[in-house]
Amino acid sequence: MTKINKKILVTGAAGFIGAALVKKLIKEGEVVIGVDNINNYYDTNLKRRRLLEIDNLEKTNSKNWFFYEFSIVDKDYLDEVFRKYEPDVVVHLAAQAGVRYSITNPSEYIQSNLVGFGNILEACKNNTVENFIYASSSSVYGGNMNLPYSEDQSVTHPISLYAATKKSNELMAHSYSHLFEIPSTGLRFFTVYGPWGRPDMAPMIFANSIINEEPISIFNYGDMLRDFTYIDDIVEGIFRCCYKPATSCENFDFLNPTPSKSFAKHRIFNIGNNKPVQLLEFVEAIETALCKKAIKEFKPMQMGDVKNTFANVDLLKDWVGFQPKTSIGEGVSLFIDWFNNIYRKI
Repeated sequence: MTKINKKILVTGAAGFIGAALVKKLIKEGEVVIGVDNINNYYDTNLKRRRLLEIDNLEKTNSKNWFFYEFSIVDKDYLDEVFRKYEPDVVVHLAAQAGVRYSITNPSEYIQSNLVGFGNILEACKNNTVENFIYASSSSVYGGNMNLPYSEDQSVTHPISLYAATKKSNELMAHSYSHLFEIPSTGLRFFTVYGPWGRPDMAPMIFANSIINEEPISIFNYGDMLRDFTYIDDIVEGIFRCCYKPATSCENFDFLNPTPSKSFAKHRIFNIGNNKPVQLLEFVEAIETALCKKAIKEFKPMQMGDVKNTFANVDLLKDWVGFQPKTSIGEGVSLFIDWFNNIYRKI
C-alpha cells in the first residue's frame, strides 16, 4: 500500500474510534487535523486522556497534528478549518452515539447526525475533497433478521432514531456524491470494543460492574448474538479506505439497483469481526480476564435494540483486503489489561 502523503481531517478525533485512527495515521507519517467538541455525553476526562495519548506519540510534532475543539454543527468554525488546511481526505466519525439515548434525547441526534453531517458534506463540496469516509452503523439493519447482514439487504426498517440518522447519512452522502462528484465511502461499524472504549457500551459497563460487584443486565434473557469487533481491526479497515476513494460501478443496473454500489462514486461496506458470539460468551470472556464472576440479572429486550448482529465483510475484503485478525479471547484480554492498568486510574 502506497502512502498518500496528504492532509487528513478526522472529526470525532477525541472519540474511541477517532483517537485510535489518529494515532495510526500519525505513526504512518500523515498530517492529521482533528476536530471534536468534547461534549459531556460521557466522561470528558477520558476524551482528554485520549488526546493526551496522541500528543505523547514520539512522532507527533507541530507539523503533523492539529486539533480544534468545536462542534460540527457550528458551520462557520468548520468552514474556517477546511479553508485553512484544505484537507484531501475527510474521515467523519463525529456523531451523537447510542441507541437508547436517542429515545430520550432526539434533538441531540437531529443536530449532530443530520445538521452536522450536512455541514460536513457542504464543506467537502466547497473544498473539492478527494476522498470522504464516514461512519454508518450496523443499527441500520434494524428489523432485518437475515443473517449474516449483507450490504445488499434492505435497511428500510430502522427501529431507533439513531439508526434512522445513520441511514439518512448514507442517503445524504450518496446524493452529494452524485451531484458534486465526491467519492464517498460509508462504513457500517459492528459493536466496536477495546482499550479506550466508551463507558456507555456493554464491555465497559460489564467490566465496571463486575469489579464493583454490581449486577449486570443481560437483556433478552441472554439470547443475543453480537459481532464484537476489536478496535485495531476497525482502524485498519478505515486506514485502508483512506488510500482508496470510492468509484462508480461501471456496470450498474438501473433496472435492478444494488444497494452497496452506485452509478455515483459511493460505496457502502460492513466492517465487523465476521465471527459473532453469544452475549453470555462475551461476558464469560470478561469474567475470565478479570478472574471474577458477574452478578447477572436477566431482563427482556430493551426498546430500540436488535437481537442479533453478524457482519458479512466480503465486500470490504475484496475492496481493500480487510481481514479482522483479533479473536474475542485476545481482544478481551487486551481490553481488560488496559481497563485494570490505565482506566481505573483515570
